[in-house]
Amino acid sequence: MATSGKSQGEASFESALDELEKIVASMETGQMPLEQSLAAYKRGAELLKFCQSALQDAQQQVKILEDNVLKSFGSAEQ
Repeated sequence: MATSGKSQGEASFESALDELEKIVASMETGQMPLEQSLAAYKRGAELLKFCQSALQDAQQQVKILEDNVLKSFGSAEQ
C-alpha cells in the first residue's frame, strides 16, 4: 500500500484503484477483526469517492474536448 503515506490529492487514480482492490480482496477473505474491517471499509469509501471524482473530471474533460472538436468541424462545413 504505497499510497498510505500520501494525501488523497497526491494519489493517482491508478494507485487509488489498486489500493481499493487490495482492500476489497482482503475484506472478502473474512479474516479481518471487526475494528480492522471498519477501518478498511472507511478507507475503501474514501478511495471510492476519490476514484469516482477522478472519473467525473476525466469525463468532463473529454466532453469539453469533444465539444471543441465538434464546433471546429461544424464551422468548417458552413
